[in-house]
Amino acid sequence: MSNGMETVYQGVWLHEVLKIAGVPQGSELRGKALASYVLAEAQDGFQVIFSLGELDPAFIDNEILLADTANGKPLFGAQGRFRLVVPKDKPGVRSVRMLTKLEVGQVRK
Repeated sequence: MSNGMETVYQGVWLHEVLKIAGVPQGSELRGKALASYVLAEAQDGFQVIFSLGELDPAFIDNEILLADTANGKPLFGAQGRFRLVVPKDKPGVRSVRMLTKLEVGQVRK
């Protein structure tokens, strides 16, 4: 919502992008892969992390959109060319504007 008006974002589901990239999902997401994450970075250096489990619709009902359009028009300006839309996050702070990078990593101890 912006200025009391609803914004409709379009794009692709983040889990679909990760699937194409070969990131483990569904029954393949087990063992060490469960310690993996996606780091999303914005143009201004802002960063957020998602665990692979919370990005997989087989694990949790929280689909995240990699958006490139809003209300039928390409994103631009303060939105950047791409943004993540995380509708089930209550504060919305992980809905990264000006998205420039998605990096998959694994926590190692």
